[in-house]
This record gives sequence, structure tokens and C-alpha cells, in this order.
Amino acid sequence: MQTAHTVITLFLAVIFLIAGLSKASGSSAGLSGTRDIGFPDGAARLVGMLETLAALSLVIGFALENKDLKTYGFIFLWFTMAGAIFFHFRANKAKTAFPAMFLLILTTVGIATL
Repeated sequence: MQTAHTVITLFLAVIFLIAGLSKASGSSAGLSGTRDIGFPDGAARLVGMLETLAALSLVIGFALENKDLKTYGFIFLWFTMAGAIFFHFRANKAKTAFPAMFLLILTTVGIATL
């Protein structure tokens, strides 16, 4: 089970580091998904910065074997993905919520295997 936890932790860290930096930079590509559901650019950039911090929390927590740091990262990512799903459904774009649902499930498994 430890191997699965390691793979999930590092996978989520990479995904959210890339996605967070893309949103935080304000690039059109990074903000296209949030614009599609009517989420404001400023708020999306803030979420991107926080996603980047959460991803770094996972990486640093993994490297230092600090369970608390990983826990904070996982919990923030869990709430972020739950919020993403909410905003997709609110915009009547349930089909585009699948990636957020998948990442929410992976984050849940990551938390369960801490």
C-alpha cells in the first residue's frame, strides 16, 4: 500500500504543480477551463497559486517524510477539486467535471493511505 501512496502523492504533486503554475501565470491556456465555467480570472489565479503551494507541500512532505505537511496538501487539494466539481455542475457542464472527479478520487485514496 505504501507504493500506491507514493505513486499517488507524486502524480498529484506533478499534476497540480503544472496546473497551478499554468493558472497562476494567467496564461490563456491555463485559464481556459475556468473561463469556460464562468469562474473569474482573478480567483482562478489565486486558486492556481494555492494549488502550487499544495503541490509543493506534497513534494516537501514526501521528501522530508512529514505526514502533517502531506496531509495539509491533500486536504487543500480535496476541497479544491470538490469546489471545481461544484462550479462545473453550476455552469451545467457536468461532462467537463470528469477530470476533477478523477483527481478528487485519487486525492481521497491518497488521504486514506496516509
